[in-house]
This record gives sequence, C-alpha cells and structure tokens, in this order.
Amino acid sequence: MREKSSLCTREAHILPVRWHVDRWLCCTEEIHTNEKEATEKEVTLHLLPGEQLLCEASTVLKCVQEDSCQRGIYGRLVCTDFKIAFLGDDESALDNDETQFKNKVIGENDITLHCVDQIYGVFDEKKKTLFGQLKKYPEKLVIHCKDLRVFHFCLRYTKEEEVKRIVSGIIHHTQAPKLLKRLFLFSYATAARNSPATDPKKHAVMFDTLQDWCRELERTKGNMKYKAVSVNEGYKVCERLPAYFVVPAALLEEDIVFFQGRGIPIWCWSCHNGCALLKMSALPKEQDDGVLQIQKNFSDRIYKTVHRPPYETAKTEDLSSNFLSLQEIQMAYSKFKQLFLIDNSTEFWDTDIKWFSLLESSSWLDIIRRCLKKAVEIIECLEAQNMNVLLLEDNASDLCCLVSSLAQVMMDPHCRTIFGFQSLVQKEWIMGGHCFLDRCNHLRQSDKEEAPVFLLFLDCVWQLVHQHPPAFEFTETYLTVLSDSLYIPIFSTFFFNSPHQKDTNVGRESQDSQSKPLNLLTVWDWSVQFEPKAQTLFTNPLYVEKPKLEKVQRKGTHFKHQRQLSLPLTQSKSSPKRGFFREETDHLIKNLLGKRISKLINSSEELQDGFREFYDGWHSRPPSYQGLLLPRLEGPEIKVWAQRYLRWIPEAQILGGGGVATMSKLLEMMEEVQRLQEKVEVRHHSQEALQAEAASPPRTSGRLSSLFPFALLQRHSSKPVLPTSGWKALGDEDDLAKREDEFVDLGDV
Repeated sequence: MREKSSLCTREAHILPVRWHVDRWLCCTEEIHTNEKEATEKEVTLHLLPGEQLLCEASTVLKCVQEDSCQRGIYGRLVCTDFKIAFLGDDESALDNDETQFKNKVIGENDITLHCVDQIYGVFDEKKKTLFGQLKKYPEKLVIHCKDLRVFHFCLRYTKEEEVKRIVSGIIHHTQAPKLLKRLFLFSYATAARNSPATDPKKHAVMFDTLQDWCRELERTKGNMKYKAVSVNEGYKVCERLPAYFVVPAALLEEDIVFFQGRGIPIWCWSCHNGCALLKMSALPKEQDDGVLQIQKNFSDRIYKTVHRPPYETAKTEDLSSNFLSLQEIQMAYSKFKQLFLIDNSTEFWDTDIKWFSLLESSSWLDIIRRCLKKAVEIIECLEAQNMNVLLLEDNASDLCCLVSSLAQVMMDPHCRTIFGFQSLVQKEWIMGGHCFLDRCNHLRQSDKEEAPVFLLFLDCVWQLVHQHPPAFEFTETYLTVLSDSLYIPIFSTFFFNSPHQKDTNVGRESQDSQSKPLNLLTVWDWSVQFEPKAQTLFTNPLYVEKPKLEKVQRKGTHFKHQRQLSLPLTQSKSSPKRGFFREETDHLIKNLLGKRISKLINSSEELQDGFREFYDGWHSRPPSYQGLLLPRLEGPEIKVWAQRYLRWIPEAQILGGGGVATMSKLLEMMEEVQRLQEKVEVRHHSQEALQAEAASPPRTSGRLSSLFPFALLQRHSSKPVLPTSGWKALGDEDDLAKREDEFVDLGDV
C-alpha cells in the first residue's frame, strides 16, 4: 500500500477495501435495460446562480471496475457550463450523514469543467483519448481529473442520440479553447451581483491598497530602508506589476518608469537583522549595442541601491539560468500524477510492485527537495551572512514567487498561521503576478504555458508541515482543499494572470459610471465551501503558539509514519526498530524496495561548507516553532503527500489509523474538554441548564482512515487483494500474513 509497506499487512489480507461506498453497489451489467429504466428515480439537479444546463443523458451507469467484475449505480449524467455531474438513483442516501466532509459547491459526483484533465473512450475494451469531433462514440467514458479522481461512465444502455449529445458536449466544453469572458466565473458573479458581499480582509491582507503594503513594511521592520509607492496606480507604468508595491527608499520613481518596471528590485520581506529579500524581472533582451549599454548602465545604478558595501551587500540569484525550468516541473508532474490516476484495483496492484522505481523516474520528489534547498540557501545568506538577496527571473512571477514564499514560511512564524499564510499567497502570488490562468491552463489555449508551480509550492509547504507539525496553525487538509480550489471557477483568486487583468475584466477600470463592478468571491472565505464543523479540520490542535512552549525536546518533534513514502536510503545503517530493512528481512524484499533507488539519493550533492555549517548547526539545536524553521533535505525525508495524491484510492488507506485520524481524535478530545469547561461554568448559573447540556449527545465519529476526511466512508471488500503474479512469487497469502511483522513496523500503523 502507498502508506504502508509494499507488502500487505494482516489487515489488508483479512479486510480488503472496496472502490466506492456500498450504496453504489446496487446493479450489475446483466440487468435488462427496461428493468433499470423502471427503477430509475428522478434526482434534482442543483444549479448555482448563473449556471445553465447544456446537455444530459439518462440510464448511465457510474461504475467501478474490479478485475472482471463491474458494479455501479444508474442515473443521469449532465453537463452544465460549470460542471459535469452524475445524479444517481439514491443520491440522497448520505445527505443525513453528519460526519461526511462535504463541499457545499462541489458534490462527490461533480467535476468542474476546469478540473477535467483527460477524457478517454473505451471501444471494444480498448481505451483511446477523445478529442475534437468523433466519428464513432464510445461504450464507456473515462474521465481523469486534475484532483486525481477517476470516473467511469458506462453508456451501453443509453440512447444513441443521448450518447452523442453528452459525449460531444463534455469534450467541447472541457477541451475547446475558451475566451476569458466566457468563464463561468463571470456568469456566477453577474448572477450574484446584488448578493451581500463578504469582507475579504477578514480572511487575509489583500495588498490592493497602499496602506496594506505600509503595514506589512511596519510589521517586518522594513520601513527604514524601503518605501511603498503608488507610481503604478491605474497600471500606467506596467500592467504586469500591481498598482502598489515596495522598492528601496533610495530608488527614484523615474527609474521605475524608465524600463516599465523591469530591472527594478521589488521588496518581498525584511529579516530581523535588516537584510531584505527582493525580486527583479530581467530587462528586455536587446541585440543593439547602444541599447545594451544603456541597460547595463541602468542595471549598475539600480544594483547599487541594494549593494552598498561594506555596510550593505547583496547577492543575486538568477533562477532562470541555474535552477529549475517550467518544462522540467511540468514533465516531472505529468509522470508523477500517473502513479495515482488508477483505473481499477488490478492496475493498482500491478504498479505497486514497481512503485519506487516509478516514483524515482518521475523526479517530482527531487524537484521538491531542490526547491527546499534553494530556499534554505537564500535563508543562509539572509540569516548567517547578513546579505540582501535579489532573486532574478524573466518575469519574476514563477520561481521567484515559489522561492520567496518558501523562505518567508521558514523564517516568519506569521506566515505559518492561517491568516498569515493566506496573506502571503495574496502578496507573493496574486499581487506578484503569477499567471494562474496560463499555468493552470484554464482557457485550454496552449499547453506550452502550463506548469503546476503553485501546486509545487503547496507540496513544499506540506513537507514542512509534515516535518514540523507544531509550527503550523493549519493542517494538510487545509492545503489539500486549497489545491482543489484551483479548479473551482466561482473564486477569482486563481483565475487571472495579473491584478491588471482582473481589474480590467471585472469593470473596476471602466469609464462607464453606470457599470457596476462585479463582486467576485475570494477563495479565502471558506464558509462558501464548508460548514464551520468541517473548517475545524483546517486548524492544527498541535500548533505551538506561546513562546514558552517553544523549547521542546528534539525527539518529540519527529512523529512516526505509516509507510515511508519517500525513496528509501539504500545504504543507511540498520535501525534497532522493526522496519523495512531489518537484518532478517527477506533479501528479495530488499531488492524489490531498495535496490533500484539511487537517483534521488545520489542527487543530494555535497553542500558548501558555510551552508553545511548553518544547516547542521540549526538541526543540532532544539527547534523554536516561533522562530526560524528549516526542513531536512536528505532524500528519505522528502515524502509523498499521501492525503492529496492517494485519497481516492481505497486500497491505499489504513482503516483506523494514520496521522490525520490521530489529529481528528485530538480534536474530539479538545471538544470534550471544552464541553466540560462549559459545564463547570454553567453550573454556577443554572442547574437546569447544566442538565440540558448533560443531555446533549457526545460527538460520535465513524472509523476513520489514514486518508480522512476524504476516505471516511470507504468500506472493506471480501475480494482478495493479491491478484498479480508478482505478488504470488513472494509466497502465498497466509505465509505473507504470518511474515508481516518481518517488514512492517506495527507501531507506525
């Protein structure tokens, strides 16, 4: 399993897991069409304001394929201008389940059009990619989603004209190039124009006013050397930059205008010692010698504003030439996500035996490690060498956003709170001009610009959360939901390339006084998607907030894990604990899990002496959760973000275990303590009120899993889980169950 050893534990042998909840296991393909149509119930389609139904098909089987056995539930498949939705016969079966983690905008059988990754058709048991106009229509539709869900819809019993209509509609509305104004975002905002607006500043600093930047300068003590400017108000200087931003105090406003904001050091954050982290977009590439000389003179003059030795020095870090490329990131993630887009349980077990080699070949974990290492290098310059750091990139809106944000998360405890983290994303990514529209390919106009840079950032932050849980107010569930929100087009946060593009298209720059600007939602108002009870899962009960609790023993900061989801260290010393590589572990198992894993570990190049001293020195001391925070960069420390990537694969969950299940238990205990405190307070006021409180039922939770809250309702199946020849070569089921303790640390489960 992905969270356990590749070899199954006893629980997996005795209690395997179904692909979906048992309410779906109602019909088989052998039932006659007229019988299905007779029992099919009409389910209401819930539409958002401005949402319109485009096409639909009835008698569609939403199925789950387990080897040759096909099961599912019949219903309607519909396509709107917002989502693809399946309306099953018993859609309301779970409506009263209070423990389910529900999204109020997107149901479990809903797929937003922007979340569709690939569409496949099955023709005579062969799967082919679908695009454009079709001459022949498939008997089964398979949809791979960007949040890694996989849907199978059997159309064998659907009327031919309905099949043509629904398949053509889905292909067109998910894959055809779009215009920005045709996004559902604008239909929703127009329909809800007169609805009461929420105050986004309650959830994050938006950095859309000069005062927001001034307050951030004051918070970080950077107002002595830097100033907030309004020279770009109305975007009259540069459409790429926000209306307000911060530059060195010595910089003249005419310099900002000279090259339309290019070549200007833009302030990101100030360190406690007075050093600052800045970013700068490169000057235009010119071939004319005269223009090149002008650019050089301009650059030298600008550079002197942040590099004035011996009192103030600066280091320039060119991220465009000696770091990652967007093509590398996109290629690695494309390979990586294929590990989790599993069509059926047979495919899961077929790939499980070569899990580590596939993981290694994707290079995704290595890219995460390189990003974290680059951020630590930047921090070492700021913290240990007292140098300003100037990040350089072509547009300063991709890797600059990534590295500067990671450095701030590690150095500034404010950025590790929910409010601070959301403000950081607003400052560095939204106002920093990250091209969400292009990088997420929301308009389907060009795959060349697509790259999951923001998702890479979230994955890097998850590594920090995983390694230092008490330092973060938010949880991995918060990060998972935030990654899902990239594809929900009712929020404006991740659907524009720049503040200028947003303001232009929502009417804020319109000269027509009668044109009222659209009221776009921000993703930070989580009440739009989740009830308050669900939002409690965003807050970390282990968060250490008070400075007096900072000095915790180092051994208390490393929590056990269910399965080592990183690449294993092949030459590490054997641990006295029971684990994967005990001396008595079968030699074949060592070969299967560790022999071919070398690329990522060997890529841990030798660090420079100064960096190594800084890095090792920090890790040798007890951590301060309200101070500097550094990750461990060794290969095995970089894990797979299990909750996000594995949550839709039932075989990968551990029922009754996992770190998230433990977190939920802590939340329940804290709620119980709070209830007891309230009872004590009430006792002094009214005995009657105390009896009423005592009569309230305690919170009950179902049996959670390691992928809680997304896999809460998954149940076991009686189906064997070792169908592949590769597993049979290791011995029969009983033998593996008996030998389970040889290679699984049960204390980690």
